[in-house]
Amino acid sequence: MKKVLILGVGNAQIDAIEYFKEKGYEVHGCSYSHGDNGEKYLDRFALINIVDIEGIKQYINKENIDIVYSVGSDLAMPSVSKAAEDLGLKHFVSSETARICNTKNVLRQYLGENFEGNIPFQVISSQDDAILLEYPFIMKPVDSQGQRGVYKINNYREFKEKISSSLSFSKSGKVIIEEFIDGDEISVNTFSVNGKIIFNIISDRIVWNEFPGGIIHKHVIPSKYGIGEVKKKIENVVERVLNKLSIDDGPAYFQIKIKNGSEPILVEVTPRLDGCHMWKLIKYYCNVNLLDMSIKHLLGELDKQGIIEINPKKESVVLEFMCQPTGSNVSRDNFNISWSDYHRWYYKNGEVVKKMNGYMEKCGYEIGEYL
Repeated sequence: MKKVLILGVGNAQIDAIEYFKEKGYEVHGCSYSHGDNGEKYLDRFALINIVDIEGIKQYINKENIDIVYSVGSDLAMPSVSKAAEDLGLKHFVSSETARICNTKNVLRQYLGENFEGNIPFQVISSQDDAILLEYPFIMKPVDSQGQRGVYKINNYREFKEKISSSLSFSKSGKVIIEEFIDGDEISVNTFSVNGKIIFNIISDRIVWNEFPGGIIHKHVIPSKYGIGEVKKKIENVVERVLNKLSIDDGPAYFQIKIKNGSEPILVEVTPRLDGCHMWKLIKYYCNVNLLDMSIKHLLGELDKQGIIEINPKKESVVLEFMCQPTGSNVSRDNFNISWSDYHRWYYKNGEVVKKMNGYMEKCGYEIGEYL
């Protein structure tokens, strides 16, 4: 029996864990602590931090692991690529590409100030550093994930109030401040084979406006920006970013803001499937299974290598997260799931909602037609 090691065992990784189980793999997983929801689906669990590359490599060698992989985790991707590189295992991108994508200031620097779709930024390590950008701006840790420590800063008073919180989520003790883009946000999921994008789809990313940091509430397909000249501009930015970063194979996930209604500005890009189960929404919409394609391509079993056309089965679809405040007790009765065709809970009734972003946390999600 072949063995796979999944880095991270949270809600975002459950899809990959279940997929490999269905394919007959012995599924191992690791995390720095016990208790995440994916642990109960594993065959074996190891108490290893997902950023401990040497520890991961030792475990791979000890357990004769055939594949190391992850989905939905920025922190995991540099470890996945580096461990696979060093041990001669299959992987999609270089560890250098994974490192660049995982470190927000490095990504901005690598793209360059003249890269169309990039924006002005500054790295800050103390509240005493001089602010060179105009207000408002977005402040976030250079090396965190999941909207942790992300704030819109309107003035110097707010900067002083929030800088310590933002810095607390950074392992390197640095935050990046970026020009605030007042516009709609979209997501783009792509899939590439041998340097050619064979699939891409744009979705509207709807956030909780009453909370800082762009906390996700819904994903909607098709996007209102999925037609015309704006779509061409989005696809142009996406293709140039992939080429610049040498993301030639496998999935990639983009967050993009639309400035002035027509100008796409890159927020983030990562060489993996997203952490919002978007592959399920895409499959529901047009019967394209990005999780299946990703793992088959990784294993050298992918037979779809030409351009994949989008043929919708539904007019409009939505993935909506069922959310409650941090620290509250889950009450499933508060949510209407009768409209959806698929739903999944992260918590049982009455369980305490764990702190992730500190405001409005995901308790589960549902997928259905967007009416």
